[in-house]
Amino acid sequence: MMDPELKAKAEKMVRGLDIPRLKNEGLLALNDQFFPSVHYPPITMYPPITEEALFQGYQVPADKFFDIYIHIPFCIKYCAFCHYPVKLGEMRAEKDRYLDALEREMDFYLARLGLTKFRARSVLVGGGTPTYLKPAQLRRFLEFFCARTDLSSRPQFSYDVDPVTITDAEGPARLKLLRERGVDRLTIGLQSLDDALLKVMNRHHDAAAAVRSVREARDAGFKVNVELIYGYPAQTLESWADTLEKTAALAADEIQLYRLKVVPYGDHTGAIAKKFGVKREEFLSLEQTILMKAYATAFLPQAGYNENLARVYSRTRDDFSRYAHDQCCNLFDQVGFGLTAFSSLRDRFALNTQDFEEYYSLIAGGKLPVNRGLIRTAENQLRWAVALPLKNRKVIKAYFKKLTGRDLNEAFGKKIEKLKSFGLLSEDANFLTLTEKGRFFADEVCHQFHHPDYVPFPRETYSPGALSPYND
Repeated sequence: MMDPELKAKAEKMVRGLDIPRLKNEGLLALNDQFFPSVHYPPITMYPPITEEALFQGYQVPADKFFDIYIHIPFCIKYCAFCHYPVKLGEMRAEKDRYLDALEREMDFYLARLGLTKFRARSVLVGGGTPTYLKPAQLRRFLEFFCARTDLSSRPQFSYDVDPVTITDAEGPARLKLLRERGVDRLTIGLQSLDDALLKVMNRHHDAAAAVRSVREARDAGFKVNVELIYGYPAQTLESWADTLEKTAALAADEIQLYRLKVVPYGDHTGAIAKKFGVKREEFLSLEQTILMKAYATAFLPQAGYNENLARVYSRTRDDFSRYAHDQCCNLFDQVGFGLTAFSSLRDRFALNTQDFEEYYSLIAGGKLPVNRGLIRTAENQLRWAVALPLKNRKVIKAYFKKLTGRDLNEAFGKKIEKLKSFGLLSEDANFLTLTEKGRFFADEVCHQFHHPDYVPFPRETYSPGALSPYND
């Protein structure tokens, strides 16, 4: 049940944000949409690149550590909000074919870097639904991955799962295999605990299965992070408050909040984007969506959760994704394998193909399946080194200078002062951080540091005010 005091507190927060003014000044897009600041440049904006050009002049880190991502693009159903290409259904032969290619891709990458194994700082396996494999296939994947990866430092090993694949008849076998191979953290996509809303999202589970999955994962000894979406059409503040209360009662280690992404930010246009094109009137206003975030911001600390990484609330400071922190805050070298996977290296970025047949064909020809990317210019390196840490935690000024050779305020002083004048940024001698107000619009504040070529929406989508991201 929604707490009226928390509702009043949330409404006061939203009034204090002065959303109309931020629209008029150009910070917020006039279409009420947003684009996540996850990579710089944004992941949909990379030009073609060859494997040879990408790795020219690259040297592995001195300590030879990498954060590692594996992508397994298979699902039971297509969620309406998903913007990534996947294949649906059992497709056992197709999954075997994909695992064959994935194993070879890892070997090609090792050869390209002159390594015998990847030394893992952290590991994340995502998708898709990476547990949507038969136990024998899951065992095979874990065996060949671990054979090529040095896990001796006992890195955090995270796995994305969905409720059904750990609560069905084969769920216990999957959980056992994951534990045996060192997986210690599961991210479970609950999305909602409202059965009507789950149907609208085209999820393949109900709320009862979602609740059961968290309990079974915890009972099996995993740290558990759960994901929730807010701002969805047909979602109400009352439904959102109920989902938050029920989720907190599960005592997961982390709760991660995602604002609905309507605009495609990956290699597939989700059904939600198509619906926005024809039934825009069914979508929530920006104010309604931000009110949901404000309610969560008020509720979660009361329930024992505090914001750790951006939009991630945890019960202790130690519970957060090391993979996300290393890639987005520390800006360490990260390698990715599989369809649409990316590699984020110290001065360059690569994306794998989004096409299954091209993925198989390139690997069959002895090539890495890279088809997009760039080596960042000195200017783009500056922008990368501020946008990602600012979005996720904070910019450490001394570390920024170490990475770029430039002083943060020398590079962006005027922009920082302008954002401070609107109450969006705070700084001291050592750090640059988002204010409480700025955290509500973290993505848009980070867009302020984008080059105009990499602003997510056209110029006319913003009012030509002082905070238009085109005022570089």
